[in-house]
Amino acid sequence: MHVVAPDPVRAVLNQPPPLEDYNPYAQDAALREAVAREGAGWADGEVDAFGARCGSAEVLTWGRLANDHPPVLRTHDRYGARLDTVEFHPAYHDLMRLGIGAGLAGRPWTDPRPGAHVARGAALMLRHQADEGTTCPITMTFAAVPTLRLQPEIADEWEPRLLSTDYDERFRPAPDKRGATVGMAMTERQGGTDVRANVTRAEPEGRGGPGEAYRITGHKWFCSAPMSDAFLVLAQAPGGLSCFWLPRFTPDGEVNALRLQRLKDKLGNRSNASSEVELHGAWARLVGEEGRGVATIIEMVRHTRLDCALGSAATLRRALAEAAHHAAHRHVFGRPLAEQPLMQNVLADLALESEAATAFALRLARGFDAGEAEAPFTRLATAVAKYWVTKRAAAGVAEAVECLGGNGYVEESGMPRLYRDVPVNAIWEGSGNVQCLDVLRTAQKAPEAVEAALAEIALARGGNRHLDTHAGRLARDLAAAAADPGGAEGQARRLVEALALGLQGSLLVRHAPPAVADAFCAARLGGGGLAFGTLPPEADARAVVERAWPPLA
Repeated sequence: MHVVAPDPVRAVLNQPPPLEDYNPYAQDAALREAVAREGAGWADGEVDAFGARCGSAEVLTWGRLANDHPPVLRTHDRYGARLDTVEFHPAYHDLMRLGIGAGLAGRPWTDPRPGAHVARGAALMLRHQADEGTTCPITMTFAAVPTLRLQPEIADEWEPRLLSTDYDERFRPAPDKRGATVGMAMTERQGGTDVRANVTRAEPEGRGGPGEAYRITGHKWFCSAPMSDAFLVLAQAPGGLSCFWLPRFTPDGEVNALRLQRLKDKLGNRSNASSEVELHGAWARLVGEEGRGVATIIEMVRHTRLDCALGSAATLRRALAEAAHHAAHRHVFGRPLAEQPLMQNVLADLALESEAATAFALRLARGFDAGEAEAPFTRLATAVAKYWVTKRAAAGVAEAVECLGGNGYVEESGMPRLYRDVPVNAIWEGSGNVQCLDVLRTAQKAPEAVEAALAEIALARGGNRHLDTHAGRLARDLAAAAADPGGAEGQARRLVEALALGLQGSLLVRHAPPAVADAFCAARLGGGGLAFGTLPPEADARAVVERAWPPLA
């Protein structure tokens, strides 16, 4: 029989099929197990169905389109009248509708059963893998609720809109809409982390005080999601730095005096609009007491930091999936790339990082479900997870890009978008140094938080010799830091890294297969190499990869 050779010009050979129309939840054993383990087993079927939707070609295409066609600022109409609006591609609204409709902005508040934060966290991770940018307004809407509840009369009016599962993108007064979203405007040109350097002024319209009306004048260097229906804003009131609720429309239905100056041209997160704004006597209401702005906003910050850890774990997982999928289909030197020992080592190392990030993020979500019962643990662990998971995700995505070689460096692969997107969670809501200093302050002011973290690590005592050695050294280092707070500051990153690795190691030793736990502890706690792909010879790389990425049906 005559065999026709492939056309050397037109034939597409040795290329993987697109990673789409698959279920990222069904494919992720670590995520499924964490959902069950951390108290959200009741949501397994629902999250599984949502995963199938999020992995569909349609939804993944929405993510691409929303980033290929970024938001456009419209400051004025054709006649010169102020508009101060942002136009989005329809795919952006489709992604928002998907997330809001799944309850990602409100579920733990509307259905606060045990495991609610875990179930939401898992669903957030699945939707996040389609697009990073639209997670931002969803997260802020979700996280605004506990801060808003500090001012019950405002919460009573706005909560039903924020908790609605009906996304309404129309630019009109909130009372006329089916649902609402929230943004934030905290930082200014002269100070990002140091919000107390804010110079924006807030003057009371009348007597002033909690829940009362103020007029805000100033600027904000970063205003996230400017098409939101309301914003949490920090400004200097007569009594000091204070927190305000600033809607896009005033009570009489007029557009509030919030002027959009420009959209930020950002490294990544491009589907989401971030803006600079000026406030020209904008109408707002005080949330909490004057001078208590940071204390008032801190509950929102805690919940956004949780989502930073969840989102980074999700981006890392998507990058791993792309790398493993490519390696399973690509042949090099006569056999699949995934069967090459060195590539197996790299993929296994990435899989360890991904599983550890997922386990840590959902364990943290369970702490949020537990409320006051686990408040010391979550107070410390939130900053630890925010610091470490976001840092390691950035390194992991960079390695995953390399796994695809030149194919991963071109935009069509989707990997450059992941690479651009992944740093944002390390920066948003306090960059690395801020998190580490927060950990030190918590350790000094609330030693019970350190005790809770060490107790969590100790649950795996005797399960791995590397972890046991690490736990003992960590306890001594934390005690030394407590005895010399001033001298500890320069070593804060090292301490927080050790805490993170101890907590991740403990979770994996207790809950992951031995191949995963042993390899993680040997590589991360036993003095392994610094680059991905340096797992020791005794690591069962094949078993780790097969768990992380079983063959697609």
